[in-house]
Amino acid sequence: MVTESPKKTLELIFDFGSPNAYLTLRVLPELLDRTGADLVITPCLLGGIFKATGNKAPMIQYAEAPAKLAYEHLEMRRFIEKHGLTKFRLNPHFPVNTLLIMRGAIVAADEGMLDDYVDAVNRAMWEEGLKMDEPEVVATFLSANGFDGPALLARTQEPEIKAKLVANTEAAVARGVFGIPTFFVGDEMFFGKDRLAQVEEALG
Repeated sequence: MVTESPKKTLELIFDFGSPNAYLTLRVLPELLDRTGADLVITPCLLGGIFKATGNKAPMIQYAEAPAKLAYEHLEMRRFIEKHGLTKFRLNPHFPVNTLLIMRGAIVAADEGMLDDYVDAVNRAMWEEGLKMDEPEVVATFLSANGFDGPALLARTQEPEIKAKLVANTEAAVARGVFGIPTFFVGDEMFFGKDRLAQVEEALG
């Protein structure tokens, strides 16, 4: 009798505010196919993670080190070209306050449609360049993409939804998370899209 090994799970700590999280999600399907792993997305608030850990976005962190910032941009371009991610565009409104759409992610998870929601809002942020911190823009986009935009946004104001996002964020920080995208394979943490080879090894 052959006993199958339990399926491994790849957890992604996620916020729409990270362009690297978008890029990562676009290349993950092939990695998941190769490893047979399941993906679990945990919505957290990147701003809350930064505040709790003292970390900063690269554009702020390296503001006085232009060569370092230029190299960060070079690495991003290389990744985009390597994987043919031609639809990616830096959002013209960046940085976008993601509080509303991240609460929306908690609602979507509660209603069993997180994957579809993440895919759609990622497109709005990093392909269509929409200003996704304006409720009217968000509601209109969601309604045009298979969701009940007004109803979903109404639920983002529920105390339980707000509390869940805070709890997710605090739990991530407690596990050592300082930025996004962060991955967990069991208790092993990996940060950044340039660690995907290590993630695949851990899953293998």
